[in-house]
Amino acid sequence: MSMLYVGIDVSKHKHDCFITNAEGEALIDVFTIRNSREGFEELFRQIKSLKSMPSQENTKVGLEATGHYSDNIIRFLRKIGLPPVILNPLQVNLYRKGESLRKTKTDKSDARSIARLLIAKEFKPHSQSSYHSEELKTLTRHRHRMVWERSRFKVSYDRLRSIVFPELEGFTKGPPSVTELNLLLEFPTARAIASCHLTRLSNLTEIHSRGRHGKEWAIRLKMLAKESIGSDSPARALELQQTIRQIMFISKEIDLVEAEIKTLVDESGTSLMTIPGISYTLAAIIIAEVGNITRFATPDKLQAFAGLEPTSYQSGQFTSHRDVMVKRGSTYLRWALLLAARNVSMFDPIFGEYLDRKVAAGKHYNSAMGHVAKKLIRVIFKIMNTGEVYVAKA
Repeated sequence: MSMLYVGIDVSKHKHDCFITNAEGEALIDVFTIRNSREGFEELFRQIKSLKSMPSQENTKVGLEATGHYSDNIIRFLRKIGLPPVILNPLQVNLYRKGESLRKTKTDKSDARSIARLLIAKEFKPHSQSSYHSEELKTLTRHRHRMVWERSRFKVSYDRLRSIVFPELEGFTKGPPSVTELNLLLEFPTARAIASCHLTRLSNLTEIHSRGRHGKEWAIRLKMLAKESIGSDSPARALELQQTIRQIMFISKEIDLVEAEIKTLVDESGTSLMTIPGISYTLAAIIIAEVGNITRFATPDKLQAFAGLEPTSYQSGQFTSHRDVMVKRGSTYLRWALLLAARNVSMFDPIFGEYLDRKVAAGKHYNSAMGHVAKKLIRVIFKIMNTGEVYVAKA
């Protein structure tokens, strides 16, 4: 049965396509389609002109992993029964360089390289993830961006606080609390706090601290404010108030996203949270990034996907003994697994002892934590395949 190989180079507004046969002969040279329904249907027409009944058995379509730009065409290809092969851009780049010593890279050459790579090596089509993993991927990545954005505003908040009321940081201690944020939202300078009526200040702090701080705390705060060297700049005060409002707004939005994440994780029926130290957020990221666990034949494959496998280098008589992680997999999954490894080593005696043994053997802490993550991956792999709950075993 003759095979068709379709290479697609994806971009924001258009996609370049190339169709060849198993011998590498161009059946339809590179043509461009728009990133629209009409463009997708044009691609299907071109394939049907060569295969009246295109199917997964006689037509192989490949494209690079390009983030959200490829989402719609992947969905279309699945709908018409041609689930595509999703290729690592690094792999395509290395193959293209191996085809020629000339330093040329164009969208047309990429489309040809993708099609020829499909001929040269056997790839599995991209498996369709479940509803929960797709939704969780959207929400967890959205949450990540919002947390990062809130962190930026918190840095600005620290800067402004050190200008308008530098003594406050040592007085409240720790990260900014709800009490502190609401206090500076209403009284954004040390002078404003010092001139505030004590009863008003006491009531404000008692309400927002839920009774932890009262009149005595407010008196000490007023005395501190009177001696403050902070700036009285109205512009700084306005900037501080708007920064606090941004932090509060983003925090509320994060709470809404986390509530939806919790619902989806519960609906998925996962047993990941039976592992000590894995929260709803970490479980959600793992489910989202792993997707269909059956696409990984072994735990080592999952480890490689996360970018946690060690590099290896050997040439002649030399073999490297200082290997580091490749860090070429899913950044989100790698972060979640390393954080989960740290948590589980604190809450589970078996993992804690394993970490201690690696450190005692001379491993750097980060290297030892990588070994803990690898051990955790084997547990996660089994739980996601079988649905069993975690039981600590020596």
